[in-house]
Amino acid sequence: MTAPTLRFEISEYRARLEATRKAMQRDGVDLLIVTDPANMAWITGYDGWSFYVHQCVLVRQDEDPIWFGREMDANGARRTVYMDESRIKSYGDHYVQSSQYHPMTALGSLIADLGWSKGVIGIEKDNYYFTHAAFEALSTVLPNALFKDTTRLVKWQRIVKSPREIEYMRAAGKIATAMHQRVAEVLRPGVKQSDVVAEIYHTAIHGVDGIWGDYPAAVPMIGAGIDASAPHLTWSDRELRSGESIFFELAGVHKRYHCPLSRTFYLGRPDQKFIDAETAVLEGMAAGLEKAVPGNACEDVAQAYYGVIESYGLKKPSRTGYSIGLAYPPDWGEHSASFRTGDRTELRPGMTFHFMSGLWFGDWGIEITESILITDSQPECLANSPRQLIVID
Repeated sequence: MTAPTLRFEISEYRARLEATRKAMQRDGVDLLIVTDPANMAWITGYDGWSFYVHQCVLVRQDEDPIWFGREMDANGARRTVYMDESRIKSYGDHYVQSSQYHPMTALGSLIADLGWSKGVIGIEKDNYYFTHAAFEALSTVLPNALFKDTTRLVKWQRIVKSPREIEYMRAAGKIATAMHQRVAEVLRPGVKQSDVVAEIYHTAIHGVDGIWGDYPAAVPMIGAGIDASAPHLTWSDRELRSGESIFFELAGVHKRYHCPLSRTFYLGRPDQKFIDAETAVLEGMAAGLEKAVPGNACEDVAQAYYGVIESYGLKKPSRTGYSIGLAYPPDWGEHSASFRTGDRTELRPGMTFHFMSGLWFGDWGIEITESILITDSQPECLANSPRQLIVID
């Protein structure tokens, strides 16, 4: 088989592995079982839509990682990981979605055969891809192991992006910009939501300036009229109406790296509450961006934003941002640092965040957001869309 197609130099994968090993050593972990597909991709390069079945990467201090997954997906590993054939292990299809067998028993047997069945084994307990049944099966086969929750061990290693990762995120930002430009072009009263989303998907995958678009970890979120009070609804075939707002929360994606961006549109003349909310949100974002510099903490950004909008009589009970980058379904957040009170994570150059300044109320909402890169000075916005309530007459 021909050499795999890697998105990064092998030296970068090895640097990531070394950072992960240092974190394992710090936490007293002998063997790390990585089941989050974004973490798997970050460490090894593996990229496939196979996360609906059990798979993982095994990390030790003294050997290259092992990819473990379904037999039919082993060729996908051969095409995308940097390790050689000896580090690709698989299980038969009789384990797949079976009431009699579980892939984690095969994994446990592999671990035992390699002599790794004792000591501290780190597992990602709190993610979408490692189930209670998986833990039961694994712990039954490895009764002498001490299991430790390492859900965020790899995630925290991912938080500062490399120059190549930043290149991919800037590319994703160009796609996100084009997506919102297309929305502005087709959004009119009488147009069906589903038809607008069709245009969004075409732009998202077609890409821009020779940059191709990858699939997003989450579908476009849309709130029109009263539905704008809920941040995570999707589209229908309902026609858009004059006199209502509609927000679009979208992500441009390139090589699995995401740039989320939200904008709110108003069809007709906006109510005064929208104009007032726009003023508060934009002033709040400006205040937050001033704090988004190295040496400050995540909560400094949040408190600056909260302070401004509260002076306008508005309140946001949720966080106002989160770390972003490499992602797989069902969401594009990294599940590490957040812009919220109490998060003292120090901002460093190379960190990337979705500044989620959206506000949702009883029967309306407004979303105007930015994805930002922390630099040596002021933050860089990864997309370039007008930061305002966009009025379409």
